[in-house]
Amino acid sequence: MEFFHKSVLLDECIAALNVAEHPDGIYVDGTLGGAGHSLEIVKRLTTGRLIGIDRDRTALAAAEERLKLYMERVTLVHSNFSEIRAILNGLSLSGVDGMLFDLGVSSPQLDDAERGFSYMADAPLDMRMDRDDALTAYEVVNAWSGDELRRIFYEYGEERYAPQVAAAIVRRRQSAPIQTTMELADVIRSAMPPQALREKQHPAKRCFQAIRIAVNDELGSVRRLMEDAIDCLNPKGRLAVITFHSLEDRIVKTAMQAAAKGCPCPPDFPVCVCGKKPRVTVLTRKPIVSAAAELTDNPRARSAKLRVAEKL
Repeated sequence: MEFFHKSVLLDECIAALNVAEHPDGIYVDGTLGGAGHSLEIVKRLTTGRLIGIDRDRTALAAAEERLKLYMERVTLVHSNFSEIRAILNGLSLSGVDGMLFDLGVSSPQLDDAERGFSYMADAPLDMRMDRDDALTAYEVVNAWSGDELRRIFYEYGEERYAPQVAAAIVRRRQSAPIQTTMELADVIRSAMPPQALREKQHPAKRCFQAIRIAVNDELGSVRRLMEDAIDCLNPKGRLAVITFHSLEDRIVKTAMQAAAKGCPCPPDFPVCVCGKKPRVTVLTRKPIVSAAAELTDNPRARSAKLRVAEKL
């Protein structure tokens, strides 16, 4: 299918990266997707360069087509954004002037039934953002222990009926493996009490999110990214991160605040013993969210939060 994705908070991201003031800079779009953000970045470059990174080869191919008029200023990389330090080292870049990371699952991945992300269409259990990865949703659902399933449903899906759902999955797979997304959705639904089935959102939503996060190690990737990204910025370089759920947002917010504070020594220490200094200024006291017009045009933007920091 055609890889087209509506870029969330597009104008806000371009403003946050301050590309217009530094059209000769080097910028990273670490979650390239359909290249909507990248296209607006590269349009504003003069002698600058854009590094586009994605785990999904389908996204990279679509981005190359969309950016074809600007490819002399673009380098595309198939990798996980959590490898940002190694990626830039491999390109002999000591630092960049702006980085953007949109941590949401792209619309084409959700809408392409065969990718197995959706509980609304039947498909093999997959959910891999990078199809070169070994771990799939099938293995998580059919091979992980009931305790581990319960843990990820609690931690990654914030599913209050995690014990019931995990137990239902274990019971079902004892007779035969759970093969498809609709089978899994039916098992999850069967474990829910009547009041949960009356909720507005689909009963499988939180558990599918949890499995997807586990398959792609999404939270681990964000933690590794936030450990390294600030170090890879040039002075006055900007880091902009869009999150879509509280687990990711907490990691990003905490990392930015820690980098802005610098010294973690207890306040009752007479002097600092760690020697750490602030490394960034956080430019968003509260996260930037989508305006009403964008939400009307793109309902998937409703949970998006943009946080921005500038390297000192």
